[in-house]
Amino acid sequence: MTSEATFIEQTSATETSAVNERHFSALQRGEASLDRIASVRISHAILPLKTSISDAKVLTGRQKPMTEIAFLFAEIRTESGLEGVGYGYSKRAGGKGQYAHAREIAPDLIGEDPNDIQRIWTKLVWSGASVGRSGLSTQAIAAFDIALWDLKAKRAGLPLAKLLGAHRDSVACYNTSGGFLSSSIEAVLDNADAAIASGIGGIKIKVGQPDTHIDLRRVAAVREHLGEDFPLMVDANQQWNRSTAIRMGRKLEEYELTWIEEPLDAYDAEGHADLARELATPIATGEMLTSVAEHADLIGHRSVDFIQPDAPRVGGITPFLKIMSLGEHARVRMAPHFAMEIHLHLAAAYEHDPWVEHFEWLEPLFNERLEIADGRMVVPARPGLGFSLSDQARAWTEATERFGSAA
Repeated sequence: MTSEATFIEQTSATETSAVNERHFSALQRGEASLDRIASVRISHAILPLKTSISDAKVLTGRQKPMTEIAFLFAEIRTESGLEGVGYGYSKRAGGKGQYAHAREIAPDLIGEDPNDIQRIWTKLVWSGASVGRSGLSTQAIAAFDIALWDLKAKRAGLPLAKLLGAHRDSVACYNTSGGFLSSSIEAVLDNADAAIASGIGGIKIKVGQPDTHIDLRRVAAVREHLGEDFPLMVDANQQWNRSTAIRMGRKLEEYELTWIEEPLDAYDAEGHADLARELATPIATGEMLTSVAEHADLIGHRSVDFIQPDAPRVGGITPFLKIMSLGEHARVRMAPHFAMEIHLHLAAAYEHDPWVEHFEWLEPLFNERLEIADGRMVVPARPGLGFSLSDQARAWTEATERFGSAA
């Protein structure tokens, strides 16, 4: 261990000991609350992508190519000096809306005990209840909720996965960022080689072209390149109708895919259930859903073999844990969407052999890097989520505001 690492570990242990001492003192005085939120800082940042990205939604004319990602960062500091960091995000549109809603509800956090995460989540939902309990409003809440879970794990001196109760210390990981339809098949193969060389354990490529023959040729080329045993997934991004999905699903069975992702509209639970019954290839979906209720509908219809919830989209870690409970009870597997810095911890705490998605796009936002080896992503030993915002994240920030004692 380096001297710097030793210093950090000793400092963390000292801070944790001091915080615990204050907590015990508070309990002896009969106080129910252990700490209070003193300040909240929110920031709106734009991460530019190196190249524009296109999937099937672009080829069908429903969306424009993606050139950037908007982030909502929340930094919550308590009276005892602890700090938690969380984030939400939006692709193509909605980022400014998330930030605007966060500005309205952030003052409601001041003075709350940060340990009461479920109660705070409910309070923030009711603060903006007139605009709904899912979608943009709860996605704004997600950044705060994730920051509170980060803070709670830091208070305990544990990685979040350990605080939740991990089933494993590493999770099988697959790469998506190299398989977009905007890349030539030659580039997709080169990207797959680079990902595998870095330790990645699975490759996902996009499908859903208007001409399905092109999809089949690309899948065949990637399968031949990877070999018959290497995990391969495909993602249609909701662009097939039911008849196309069943025909394509049957044609794709020869390639022994790990799953077919989003073959149908995200809200077509019945259609996905039909596919799950008819096809030998597992079905994965759920990334576009924004509430526990929507995932409950998906799971209740037996529509998926892999659920794919996204913590920033469903409102944070608090509702994500409820989705995990539903999935575990139904004995379906899980492959959370995007946000690997958060989802690695949640997947490690999931019972049924999960996957986690690798996107290197977000790496410039954070000072730390996740370790990948032998096809798996390793849960960091750092307390909390284990990441901190970089100078580059600050440089990409377009708006920021503080609330509370540090304002």
